[in-house]
Amino acid sequence: MKNLPAPFAPLVTGGEGLDLYPAEPRALAARMGEVHGVAADRVLPVRGLTHGLELVFRLAAREGLFVEAPDAEPYRALAALYAPPAPGAERAAVILRALGSPEAVAEMAERIAPALLVVDEGLAEFSDSASAATVIEAHANLVVLRSLSLAYGLAGARVGAALAQPATLARLASVLEPYALPEVSVRLALQALDPSRLMETAQRLAVVGSERARLSKALSREMVVEHGFGPILMARPADPDAAVAALARLGIAGDRAGDRLRLPVSANVEVNDRLLAALGLAATPTRAHRTGQAVRDTKETRIVCAVDLDATGPVSIHTGVGFFDHMLEQIAAHGGFSLRLSCEGDLHTDPHHTIEDSAIALGQALKQALGERKGITRYGFVLPMDEAKASVSIDLSGRPYPVFEGTFSTPFIGDYRTDLTAHVFRSLAEHLGAAIHVSVTGDDDHHKTEAVYKAFGRALRQAIKVEGDVVPSTKGVL
Repeated sequence: MKNLPAPFAPLVTGGEGLDLYPAEPRALAARMGEVHGVAADRVLPVRGLTHGLELVFRLAAREGLFVEAPDAEPYRALAALYAPPAPGAERAAVILRALGSPEAVAEMAERIAPALLVVDEGLAEFSDSASAATVIEAHANLVVLRSLSLAYGLAGARVGAALAQPATLARLASVLEPYALPEVSVRLALQALDPSRLMETAQRLAVVGSERARLSKALSREMVVEHGFGPILMARPADPDAAVAALARLGIAGDRAGDRLRLPVSANVEVNDRLLAALGLAATPTRAHRTGQAVRDTKETRIVCAVDLDATGPVSIHTGVGFFDHMLEQIAAHGGFSLRLSCEGDLHTDPHHTIEDSAIALGQALKQALGERKGITRYGFVLPMDEAKASVSIDLSGRPYPVFEGTFSTPFIGDYRTDLTAHVFRSLAEHLGAAIHVSVTGDDDHHKTEAVYKAFGRALRQAIKVEGDVVPSTKGVL
């Protein structure tokens, strides 16, 4: 029965190929190597960081050796799964939980050789410290464990990696069960690690870091606070049990760790303000930012787009079509909002798919950010640029209706196809849910194109402005 495929495909969306047993995750190993800065043969994909730790315990148990690990979860639970070694057994491995400098790791690797030194870097992305993976080439007994759980939002997919020299990885692989990593998890990991995703992942991590600093400053006025690792803070409130109960009432999952309280740090300012309120610390009242995100994956493009209508930055666009990047930057700059868009498209074929799909993703992100569209101005812009003049009328009604009046005689501006300009605004209208009427005249196609994008940004700036708290419609809904 080994490797026998199922006689039919699964009845699930996106289940193509899941009737087959998983193949070796070589593509994932290569991509993880690129992200972590090591060669592909220095990567063993595993089922989350905990699975990597378990391989170490399995290896030690098989060889009758013991593992020296911190007295904390998940190490305590893993140690309990395996029979204790015989009295006088030698040490197979030492596990370090805290991140240290590569130099300190290298020094310890030298000191405990030939035992394995296993460095738990499951939260490395949230730290400013350099990864211990930078010194694995010099230390055959060094294993660095990484995870996609928190930094990449894939805790439920269970994907991680052990980084080490090939001979050391072979030892770990010798106790690896068959088909250890499900194909579904491999696919999700490859999507999360796609170059089109990394810009937004970095932005998310930066937001968490900023919010952790803000929470720490606020909490430290009333209690002792330790930063800890990753998206958490360790605090010592006067009454930890009462604090846990107060957090739970506001939907915050704080938990006890001895006399300390482990507090989660969210990328959502509102959630963090609730945390402060639960602990009796008033946050500065702020209206929640209107944010939206779109992820679009097709056979032609892979796109992540994120907007914040109530922040002016950052603005970062990478589509591979230089002039189009510049035009999207004009929309964000003149619209007065933060826009991050990254696209990996089939530019070897034509820029059409990249431009069209990026416009679709931008429309979807804007629609999500507008939400119920309460309080917005709703309407808006005529903009001259030298001899060119562009008029953009917009109605954020929720009803798509594109109109484009204007022609271009120049086929390309750089790699940008001018005939796609009308297509861009049609896609925006359809996926944003807006009537967008564009009219442009002039002699220079560069000026005409740029005027259209700038005018759209200005019209959007007018239309998204909040001037009240009701839906701007006699129907009461948009």
